[in-house]
Amino acid sequence: QVQLVESGGGLVQAGGSLRLSCVASGRTIDNGAMGWFRQAPGKEREFVVTISWSGGTTYYADSVKGRFAISRDNVKKILYLQMNSLKPEDTAVYYCAGRRNVEPTAKLSEYDYWGQGTQVTVSS
Repeated sequence: QVQLVESGGGLVQAGGSLRLSCVASGRTIDNGAMGWFRQAPGKEREFVVTISWSGGTTYYADSVKGRFAISRDNVKKILYLQMNSLKPEDTAVYYCAGRRNVEPTAKLSEYDYWGQGTQVTVSS
């Protein structure tokens, strides 16, 4: 069992930056994959970015390419999401997710573990 805890959300103005963190504990995740998803009020949860924990292979949603960057600390077992040039449409609850399989994926149903979410609000 893997526990995921997100932090770093908050209120920022359009054009600003924010970095989210996701701490993994309970067992090693070195052989799996992780990702970030987000859900705005009244909308379905959507894919943001995913990464293979050990290999570093990444896939980004078109809506965040060039603005967001995913990274991880292999020692501390922390996943990061650096968000730059934030837009009001980025406003959502951001969720960290993990899967036992090593292959990264954009499919929500393929993930086994989820964090509680952290709120990101971008004002115009």
